[in-house]
Order: sequence, then C-alpha cells, then structure tokens
Amino acid sequence: MISPFSIARLPRIQFGAGAIAKLPDLAARYGHRVLLVTGAQSFDAAPYAAPLLAKLAERGLSCERVMVRGEPSPELVDAAVRDGRDAEIDVVIGLGGGSALDAAKAIAGLLRPGNSVMDHLEGVGPELPYRGPPTPFIAVPTTAGTGSEATKNAVLSRHGPDGFKKSFRDEALVAEIALVDPELLAGCRPVLIAANGMDALTQLIESYVSTGANAFTDALALSGLRAARDGLLAWYDGGAAAKEAMTQMAYASLQSGICLAQTGLGAVHGLASPLGAYFPIGHGVVCGTLLAAATRINLEALRTRAPQAHALAKYAEIGRLLSGCEGANADEDCDNLVATLEDWTQRLALPSLTSLGVNASDVDRIVGASRGSSMKTNPIVLSDDEIRQVLEARL
Repeated sequence: MISPFSIARLPRIQFGAGAIAKLPDLAARYGHRVLLVTGAQSFDAAPYAAPLLAKLAERGLSCERVMVRGEPSPELVDAAVRDGRDAEIDVVIGLGGGSALDAAKAIAGLLRPGNSVMDHLEGVGPELPYRGPPTPFIAVPTTAGTGSEATKNAVLSRHGPDGFKKSFRDEALVAEIALVDPELLAGCRPVLIAANGMDALTQLIESYVSTGANAFTDALALSGLRAARDGLLAWYDGGAAAKEAMTQMAYASLQSGICLAQTGLGAVHGLASPLGAYFPIGHGVVCGTLLAAATRINLEALRTRAPQAHALAKYAEIGRLLSGCEGANADEDCDNLVATLEDWTQRLALPSLTSLGVNASDVDRIVGASRGSSMKTNPIVLSDDEIRQVLEARL
C-alpha cells in the first residue's frame, strides 16, 4: 500500500555531460544582466571558465561577479544584495560547490525585496516570513555532495564560540533550473571527493530512513545509493573508471538534494550544525566522519526501543545494497551496513574529530545545540547520552 504523500517544488533539471554549453541560452531567457556567484578561486582556474564567459558575452549577457570564500555568511549575502540591487540583475547563476550555490540562492531571494537575510534565518533572528519575489536562479554544481541545486534552503554560517549554521528556507528559493554537468567535476581533489561524496551518501541514507520519507523519495534515494555505491570509491581511487564514476556521483548528489528537500534528514546533520558553527570544519567532513557511528547508534536505539520499526528493514536494505552481500537475517544486513560505512570512512581517510580541533570538553555543548530541524526526522529520538556516544566514537 502506498501512503499519501506530497512533493514540494523542484527545479527544471538539465543533466548530462556537456550541459554547460546550454547555460548562455538558458540564462538569456530571463534577461541580459547576470550575477555570477562562484568560489573564490576554483572558477577562474577551471578550463571551462574562459569559454563560458566568452559565450555569455556573445549572447549579449553582461556579468557581475560575487566570489565566495569558504562557507557563506549572512554578511556576505547582505553585502552582495546591497551591491547588486542597483545593477537590476535579471538572473543569478550560482556556479560552484555548495557554498557558492547556497550564497547564490540567498542572494537571488533577496535582491528584489532588499532586506537582510538575518530577518529569515531559522533560530537566530525574528524569523519573518519571506515575502519575495526572488530573482530567477540557475544552479550549476561543480562538486558532487550537497545537492543544493535541488533544495529550498541556503545554509549560512557565522563561526566562533557564539557561531551558528542556519538555513534561510522557502520554497520560492528553489532554482528555476538545475544544470548538472558531470564534466564540471573533473579536477576535484581526492579530499573534496571524499568529503562531498560522504555528504551525498549521508543525505541519501538519512532521507531513506527519515520519518518524512515516502514511496516517491524512497525510489529516488535507492537509485542514488546505487550510484554512490558504484561511483564514490571508484572516483576517489582514480584510474580508467573515474570518468563514469563522476557521472554516478553527480547523479547521486542530485538525488540526495531532491530527497532531503522532501523528507528531512537525521542525527548526522543535527550534529553537523553546531560542529560547523563552533569549529572551522567543512560540512562534508563532519558528515563523513560521523556517518558510521551515527548509523550504529541509531540501530542500537531502534533494536532496543522500537524493534518493529520499519526503519530497521530499511537499514537492512541499504546494508545489502552497499555491502553487496546478503546476510543470514536483517540484523546481519544492518551490521554489514555499519561495517561497510566504517570501511569507507577509513578508505576515504576521513579525519577524527580530535584532529579537527574538537575535544572531550566540547561534547556537551555540541549535544545541547544538536536538536535542530534535522534531528526531528531521525528515525528514532536519541537521548543526549546516545548523541554523546556518536561524538565520542569519533574523538
């Protein structure tokens, strides 16, 4: 029996090798004044950058630039909005990793209304309703991990003891077009492949076992998990299989973004918020280093307090899919899942929390700040002690 479900707005998706060539014509549908939001260095060094800028100019499009260094802050977004309003921008193109896409999404949302993004950030301001309208936004990912091209939230950070990592979230912020070209992933360093790939894998697993999952998202999540299984390690290891593996991971990342936008996530992302706010740790690194431990703790909690939960069968299915073998029973399949994730954590050289600057004395503060929106859709409510165990396992 298929239970009722609702699917929120999605972008038009243009997927495939060479899709970047379509960008000038797609952008020109909205006007002639473009705001191009990119990373601080990666775009200018990319082989496709100069030809793309030339083709945009040939198409009669004028470009303003915003460059994003590290994870985007509210201050960066507000400054770009102030500077961009006078330019009467017709379309915003975010081209880069998750940070560039999130910044572009927020800027596109506020260029027309002109107010501060702090008015809308969850949990840190007045949380005023977004009034819009947004400027049309085209998302072009150059990494495979965040899935931001398919989501309605822009994640912004302020680092430090009083820092935060919060979302500006509204369905109106969804990109008009998500242009996903696997060839743009060429040149990603192994450390980025590992972190971003484990982010996508985490989003697919957490979406699949989320309390907000449904038949539609389950199908997409399983499809994405198969692609991640076949793509992540092959791309990381390089060699003849790397090109096809890039396509697999571009697809897995896209599916992870679609799924998380519909279902919510879980404990790993609940912890990623304070960890990313209090420490200068990349989001994908946090997800990658915590995924196996969080999965193990979730399984222990489910077996103890909710042994009939459907999430256990779902975890077992993921275990069979990722490990490539079928255990004697569902418990063994779940154990194989944890073992596979632990193996991938090692093979991808994900660092411990201690090596990233997190100490045992920080654990209670992180646990106390972990009860955000992601934790609400975890397949079981974890106690503070159980959340603490996740962190301590990775110190």
